[in-house]
Amino acid sequence: MAVKQDAVADDGGMGYLEKLPRRVVTVYLPLAVFVFVLLFPFYWMGITSVKSNAELYNYKDFNPLWVAEPTLRHIRFLLFETSYPAWLWNTMVIAAASTLLALVCSVLAAYAIERLRFTGARFVGLAIFLAYLVPPSILFIPLAVQLGQLGLLNSQWALILTYPTFLVPFCTWLLMGYFRSIPFELEECAIIDGASRLQILRRITLPLAVPGLISAGIFAFTLSWNEFIYALTFISDSERKTVPVGVLTELVQGDTYQWGALMAGALLGSLPVVLLYSFFVEHYVSSMTGAVKE
Repeated sequence: MAVKQDAVADDGGMGYLEKLPRRVVTVYLPLAVFVFVLLFPFYWMGITSVKSNAELYNYKDFNPLWVAEPTLRHIRFLLFETSYPAWLWNTMVIAAASTLLALVCSVLAAYAIERLRFTGARFVGLAIFLAYLVPPSILFIPLAVQLGQLGLLNSQWALILTYPTFLVPFCTWLLMGYFRSIPFELEECAIIDGASRLQILRRITLPLAVPGLISAGIFAFTLSWNEFIYALTFISDSERKTVPVGVLTELVQGDTYQWGALMAGALLGSLPVVLLYSFFVEHYVSSMTGAVKE
């Protein structure tokens, strides 16, 4: 009788996936569509960056989804005849520095809100998250005025100091959820043993929150890497631009679009973020589930 009930339960649960037609319709087909939509832009950028100009503008004689005569002329032009290597280096430095600064501020803020239990802590946490919803297009004008008064315009510090304005709110909210999932009894035992708050944060909380830190770091690094408005407004010299701004402003000249170099620049600029996600995807997923559970 129990075996029969288990069989009925399996049929009502995931047992219907045992048949191949149902698996194809409910699992394989949606996954195939998802993978196609996800990877097709990378494929299109890849083939466009190695096509000749004749193939790019002649769809009658050449297949737009395939490369007949691959060439590296566009990639060579991008790397050796433009400032793309400098743009890539600037983007890496700015993204790494702003991510580090945002993580330090977010860790301290999230720990204080979740563990110190001061009056109005929840309202402070909500206010910090609501600050993330403020559009950057509203803030870049007053920020430009302040940076001009400090003499930081047209420098990497202009972006390193302004990017945390939109990185800290979300990272703080994410780390608040992850700190909440760490048992408070561990810290109580450390307090009884005479540990200070900084010692608890450094030796207990942060080692347990490594997945959350990785998730917040990936999020902050990705936003810093792809940011456009601040980088376009605060940087004017060609050699100091970031990849998103440099590719658009230097490779589009009036009505002339250098599509091969544009796609090569976009593809090469997306690879560091893709590699970052691929290395830390397990920590990223675990931290997201830890941040939302109660």
